[in-house]
Amino acid sequence: MRLFKLTFLCFFLYNFSLVYAQQNPAEILTTLNRMTASSVLLNNGNSVIPLKNLEELKIGSFFASPALHRMLNKYEVVPNLTPSAFSNDKDLKRVNTLVVEVNDTLLTNPHFIERLDQLSKTKQLIIAGFGSYACLAQLNNLKSPIIWNRDTSDYAKVIVAQIVFGGVAAEGKLPVSVSSNFDEGAGYTTVKTRLEYSIPEAVGIDGAKMTAEIDAVAKEMIEGRAAPGAVVMIVKDNHVIFEKAYGNHYYDVEQPVNTDDIFDLASISKIAATTLAVMKLDEDEKIDLNKTIGTYLKDARNTNKANIKVRDVMLHQAGFVSFIPFYRDLSSEDFRTDSSAAYPVKVAENYYLKKGYFENVMWPLMLQSKVKPPGAYLYSDLSMYVMQKIVEAQSKKPLDEFVKQEFYDKLGMYSTGFNPRERFPAARIVPTELDKTFRKSQLIGYVHDQGAAMAGGVAGHAGLFSTANDLAIYGQLLLNKGVYGGEAYLKPETVDKYTRRYSANSRRGLGFDRQDPDPAKEYPSKSAPPSVFGHTGYTGTAIWMDPDHQLIYIFLSNRVQPFVSPYLSKLDIRSRIHDAIYKAIPKK
Repeated sequence: MRLFKLTFLCFFLYNFSLVYAQQNPAEILTTLNRMTASSVLLNNGNSVIPLKNLEELKIGSFFASPALHRMLNKYEVVPNLTPSAFSNDKDLKRVNTLVVEVNDTLLTNPHFIERLDQLSKTKQLIIAGFGSYACLAQLNNLKSPIIWNRDTSDYAKVIVAQIVFGGVAAEGKLPVSVSSNFDEGAGYTTVKTRLEYSIPEAVGIDGAKMTAEIDAVAKEMIEGRAAPGAVVMIVKDNHVIFEKAYGNHYYDVEQPVNTDDIFDLASISKIAATTLAVMKLDEDEKIDLNKTIGTYLKDARNTNKANIKVRDVMLHQAGFVSFIPFYRDLSSEDFRTDSSAAYPVKVAENYYLKKGYFENVMWPLMLQSKVKPPGAYLYSDLSMYVMQKIVEAQSKKPLDEFVKQEFYDKLGMYSTGFNPRERFPAARIVPTELDKTFRKSQLIGYVHDQGAAMAGGVAGHAGLFSTANDLAIYGQLLLNKGVYGGEAYLKPETVDKYTRRYSANSRRGLGFDRQDPDPAKEYPSKSAPPSVFGHTGYTGTAIWMDPDHQLIYIFLSNRVQPFVSPYLSKLDIRSRIHDAIYKAIPKK
């Protein structure tokens, strides 16, 4: 099912601030509001719209204009099928849902209307219609959901696409009687369930001023060699109000970063994969934070890790060493340049690790490593190696499969996962380091963290790759207290439990990072309030959620290309962009 989606994946840059840059924001908002009010949802008695259960849908579209198609693909993979497939049932075997854009020209053809009726009997059919009410009347006998707008502009199409997925609530009513089944006043209403894509002015922000400040910092980032490229995304009040790419994949190669490029998230993996899994298993009473590591891991019971509480592991106060440089102990017998049954673990191009190396060498080294008395804060990657093991023991699934099935597929985070080279072209993945010491190659789609790479690319502390748009969905899930797309994934009390601060020993929540209480540190930024939670990543990434302002700030870069740069921190790039956002938010 997901293979189909990935095979036909299409990616687009769609940003209101770019497409309508020459138009007055007030006029854009007026037009968008008018398009929302005039988009009428018909035949929705079964509540098909907004679409739900995305993991079960295999969606295709016919005759979709670029504006409609781009916006549909913000929510799910929706390939635009060839016109020839419209009349051939064999070409439609792999789809169960169709979005068909229709207009006055298409609906003058009775054979076209007849075909729509046939498709409605075998597929979940959704009509996105634009044009006169006289042509809407031609669909009088169709029982499938119809979203109709008399306007044929791109504005109308991006609104209709968002109504399909619940980014915009349907509210329009027919102003006149159109046909026997479409009476004056007809029109179903829906509620907003997913992110809406709009402009800064929709939430009272001066977009031009904020953009100019962010652009200036991004320019300084590139010129100061802090990172060759980046993507910045801002979500405010459930509206995506800013999404912009800067620079290139490399300093010396003209390969522009796109907003839908996939980045190595590094330690954001800790909260967007491992902690998310722990939250779910905690709710299901399969993990108890007050129990010990030895309760869940048999091979830890005769070690110094046995009696350490899971809660202390999640708070980074278990006393673990910060990290172990596993790759430094590799011998020539531990790897090969070609894969084989004995060397199956692909660490990078032309680098294959010995079978069982993680279980036989790395994991025992972690279990045997020294510990300090629990209670003192010490940030450690070992904590999430341990939590990955606990998640897998209690879920009976590998970590990557568990989070994919429980969260990513259902949420529409279709570009998120581990080992992206198995699913996506290298050109879409932003390169990290030119590794000259360990893997002797340019890393593209292979996790930058050495230990995670040696673990097969899936580790509790690193290995997750994603896009800004997918992370926005994840962030909104948490700001919504566990609800997204009309479905509850987590309980509100679970989100509160994991994201709040716990002790005077550190600023940390359970897995999550938080604002540093020392104002002199200005972390994550000067203006971030105490409620903010999120995480940063070594590769040059960050995501911060702010419940007080209903704000999500996402920054993705590859500051380790070609080698690790200290200037992202020295120039305070991430924090300064964060502050520019707060500066733009109107004071209450």
